[in-house]
Amino acid sequence: MLHLRMISPHHLTDRVVELIGQTVGTTHLVVLGGAARDPEGDLVLCDVARESAGELLQEMRSLGIDKAGSIAVENIDLSISTRADQAEEEAPGEAADAVIWEQLAESTQEESTLTITYGAFLIVATMIAACGVVLDNAILIVGAMAVGPEFGPLAGICTGLVQRAPKAAWRSLIALLVGFAAAIVATTVFSLVMDALDLFHPGMLDKPRPNTSFIWQPDPFSFVVAVLAGVAGMLSLTSAKAGALVGVAISVTTVPAAANAAVALSYGEFGQMWGSAEQLLLNLLGIIVSGSLTLIGWKLLWRTQHARMVRPPGAPRGSGGGA
Repeated sequence: MLHLRMISPHHLTDRVVELIGQTVGTTHLVVLGGAARDPEGDLVLCDVARESAGELLQEMRSLGIDKAGSIAVENIDLSISTRADQAEEEAPGEAADAVIWEQLAESTQEESTLTITYGAFLIVATMIAACGVVLDNAILIVGAMAVGPEFGPLAGICTGLVQRAPKAAWRSLIALLVGFAAAIVATTVFSLVMDALDLFHPGMLDKPRPNTSFIWQPDPFSFVVAVLAGVAGMLSLTSAKAGALVGVAISVTTVPAAANAAVALSYGEFGQMWGSAEQLLLNLLGIIVSGSLTLIGWKLLWRTQHARMVRPPGAPRGSGGGA
């Protein structure tokens, strides 16, 4: 269940209450007339099943509540209420399958903004991967994949494309490209410093590397894995499965490919550098394509549920509704 807290202008409150009453899966409706001071208006509270929340939020935004008042959404960790249980049963579909587009857009915006923290994580992850590359150490490669924050901008691009929000997609693309460019430059310098300290040397890059040679030798499986990772990643975001997102992070060769390209560049190994760049671009493209298609699929699926989320005029709320 989700808890909605809305500040509604006085002239829209009746319509807000009506929309809540028409939406299946809502309960615990509270209206506090004139309680809001900034902005002025009425305070409207209700609980709603996750699978019905997206449709209700869209209706509220169509009224302009987000502009004239406010809409806040909170997760309810525990709700001991028979009405809440009945409301969840009344709502169509399953909560784990519901996509709340506003929540998705908000989370991807936070994760896809070019910040110092984002850049630092990506640079550090790429440097860790560089150590894994020259040492042919698969554990370091996996660790670097888990640390890398690049899936945030990738998800932001997918969400922006599907939601027709070019500014959001462009912001995410800039974060992705600038982040990887900075990580490659920083890791190239890091490789030169490590070489000066006699910790890296060209022979480490040229010798057989059975555990990490795949990083600069892309093949059809590289794209297949990227496509599957894109699907899994978007599913994990829409269903808030954080554990699955970690699995996605360690399944695609983005950060390691950038690291191998940087180390190869520092030693003038242009063959490996271009192979790593191709691996990187292949993975990024596969994730963006499959992630966008996954979101489109969810959008079409939930569009078919729209009619089941609205009660016919005059229909009783049933045991799951009520104020």
